[in-house]
Amino acid sequence: MVYTGRMLDYDYPLWRPPSEGENLIIQATLGCRYNHCAFCSMYKGKEYRPRPLADIFADIDAAHAEWPEAHRVFLADGDAYNLPTETLAAICRRLADRFPNLQRVTAYATPFNLLAKPVEEIRALKQLRLTQVYLGIETGSDRLLRIIAKGSRKQMEAALLKAREAGLKVSATVITGLSGQDGWEDHIDATADLINRAPVTYLSTLQLGLEDSVAAGFFRRYGQPFRWQSDQAVLVELRRLVERLDPPAAVIFRSNHASNALALAGTLPKDKGRLLAQIDQALTGETRLRPRWIRGL
Repeated sequence: MVYTGRMLDYDYPLWRPPSEGENLIIQATLGCRYNHCAFCSMYKGKEYRPRPLADIFADIDAAHAEWPEAHRVFLADGDAYNLPTETLAAICRRLADRFPNLQRVTAYATPFNLLAKPVEEIRALKQLRLTQVYLGIETGSDRLLRIIAKGSRKQMEAALLKAREAGLKVSATVITGLSGQDGWEDHIDATADLINRAPVTYLSTLQLGLEDSVAAGFFRRYGQPFRWQSDQAVLVELRRLVERLDPPAAVIFRSNHASNALALAGTLPKDKGRLLAQIDQALTGETRLRPRWIRGL
């Protein structure tokens, strides 16, 4: 069963990870507190604010009345993990009280959210079933992280290692094509090195796309004419990334987001050979790429 939200008055736009499409969504915050990522248009027209706890509890109670068997909950909006630990704990307790089958609670997070919380608090939230966050790594390149206004490689690695120490699952994304035709090798190599040093639980790729509302700002920050990568060039990036990923712990790898030209699924490093063969088949034309008209952000 999919919760339709008929009892909830969502503040749109409402975004969630693809894997949360059949789960209950509770808006704990509106917008994104950080909201500076140069490539992202998701919350540019939405002012950030935490929702009053009473309103969140009312939504939980309303959702329970319609869908009492819900067992997975995603806390929206953009970086709900930014909320104070005591607020997140109260939300998790209310969810556990209302939904006896509750298995997990998840939320978007930024590296800054994770760095701001002590390991003990992350562990405490994990005990309350907030067991996974979705985090955009985007790249391991310091140059590109500066361009997209996402902090530094040092901060990203520290955040990932803190999550790992606390036992928090991280579903991370990286963006192929992010560097365009200039410096793409550094983008891919630095990203693979970051994951090898600080492995995540899940790793997905998104292929760069820019909404008109943010494109000019992105190109301005890039500092030189941006030359887009073709689908073939992005496949070369993807191959190099898979080839160089050798994490010390298993990483579940996906490129099945709607933006990607080629959908892949496997576990690294175990399935590296098969994934590389699939990419090679796409590069030689044996496998058809996803048509552009059905791709999306």
